[in-house]
Amino acid sequence: MGLLDGLMGNATEVDLDELHRELAPILASSEQLKLAYKVIRDLFVFTNKRLLMIDKQGVTGKKVEYHSIPFKSITHFLVETSGRFDMDAELKIWISGQSDPIVRELKKGTDVVGIQRAIAELVLN
Repeated sequence: MGLLDGLMGNATEVDLDELHRELAPILASSEQLKLAYKVIRDLFVFTNKRLLMIDKQGVTGKKVEYHSIPFKSITHFLVETSGRFDMDAELKIWISGQSDPIVRELKKGTDVVGIQRAIAELVLN
C-alpha cells in the first residue's frame, strides 16, 4: 500500500533513523529530527528547530532544493483540507518579513492533521 500511496501523491511517514543518515551533513549539532512526511520524492522534515522542505528535482532527483524555515520565524500558518470536489489540500506558511506565504499543495489522503499538529507543537512551544 505504501508504494501505491507514494505514486498517488499521498504523504507517508518516513523512518527517522534512515533519514538522519541522509541529512546528517546539513543538520545543526543540536538539531534532532522529530517527524517527516514524504510526498512522492519531496519531504517535509520537522526538527526541533525548523521545518525543512526538501524538493528533489529532475528525472534522477540528484538536484535537491532544501528550504529551511526556522519555527521562530513562522508568524502564522493555514492548512486547508480537501473537500468533496477539491481533491487536494493546501499548506500555507507566513514568514516574518514576507507578505506572501509559502504554499505547498498536498494530495488527498495526506495526513494534513498530523502536519498541522506538528507545526503547531513546534511553533507554539
